[in-house]
Amino acid sequence: MRRRSRAGGEPVKARRRKTAARKRGNAPKAVRNRSVSVPSQQTEVARRTREQTATAEILKIISASPTELQSVLEVVVRSAARYCKADDVTLFELHGQDLREAAHWGAVPHLEGHRFPCTRGSVAGRTVLERKPVHVFDLQAEVEDFPEGSALARRLGHRTVAGVPLLHEGVAVGTLQLRRTEVNPFTDKQIALLGTFAAQAVIAIENTRLLNELRQSLERQTATADVLKTISRSTFDLQTVLDTLVQSAALLCRADRSGIRLAKDGLYYNVASHGYSPKHKARMEREPFKVDRTSVVGRVVLDAKSVHLIDSQADPNPELVNRSRSGNIRTLLGVPLQREGMPIGVLLLQRSMCSRSPIRRLVSLKPSPIRR
Repeated sequence: MRRRSRAGGEPVKARRRKTAARKRGNAPKAVRNRSVSVPSQQTEVARRTREQTATAEILKIISASPTELQSVLEVVVRSAARYCKADDVTLFELHGQDLREAAHWGAVPHLEGHRFPCTRGSVAGRTVLERKPVHVFDLQAEVEDFPEGSALARRLGHRTVAGVPLLHEGVAVGTLQLRRTEVNPFTDKQIALLGTFAAQAVIAIENTRLLNELRQSLERQTATADVLKTISRSTFDLQTVLDTLVQSAALLCRADRSGIRLAKDGLYYNVASHGYSPKHKARMEREPFKVDRTSVVGRVVLDAKSVHLIDSQADPNPELVNRSRSGNIRTLLGVPLQREGMPIGVLLLQRSMCSRSPIRRLVSLKPSPIRR
């Protein structure tokens, strides 16, 4: 009986071993699946939590300081470096045909305030021109595809670079760029997260632009209203009107000094000024401007149009340069005061530092006293 049971029971024993093996195999497999999925879910939750925290931090700063664009951009690059695990992050803004560094964070060497042409030879330039992310594993080796970027990478020491465009209504206005000093490609999730930071930067830039435009509009309306109010109250007092005009022009255009020169016997005399010392004002009244190219006043009259010198101390005319240096003047803006198409005076603004003046604001103020 035992022999037969052994001989005839082999299939049973095999089935038992097969069943037992299936049970033994199933239990550990289920345990292993649970042990892998739980940490994976925890990692994903932690990642999303970090991303939401970074986004909330930036949006909080945007809402708290809507006109402080630089503070927001600095938080964007710092957060991008932290959450994308980059050694270095730079935000470039598009200015005309050039890209200019607007914010930077990291220890990788960089050219502060770097400005360069927006071309396909750099990662930043190609990102803007193609309006899509660009990821280069080793920029130092990409001599043919990125000649300018590769040369700069070898000079500064970075290797892996990734950039995403700053898009506003489908138009690229800049780029946000990650760098690493070793060949260590960024993950798809890190590049996608970089796109989120880029979108927040665009929100901050657009909010600041809109608020600044609104503020400028209100300032312009207020300044114009002040001038018109003065005109209505001082119908026969031209000096009060001119004094109000030069003061409003200086405040509205962020100028250090302003003045009006009116024509008399072929010369242009100072009739109103703001921001000058009494000594300088007295000298201007004694020394009228001639109609020639040694002064902005003369050039405005001769050309019958606005003249803007960003750096008057770099002008080719030595007399204008000497006058600018003695008066601590760098930026000059002159706008013609015209009556029936003929220039009868010049409204002049001065700054002690090089800067581009908003000419459109000044033009909106100039006609009122002349028509009176």
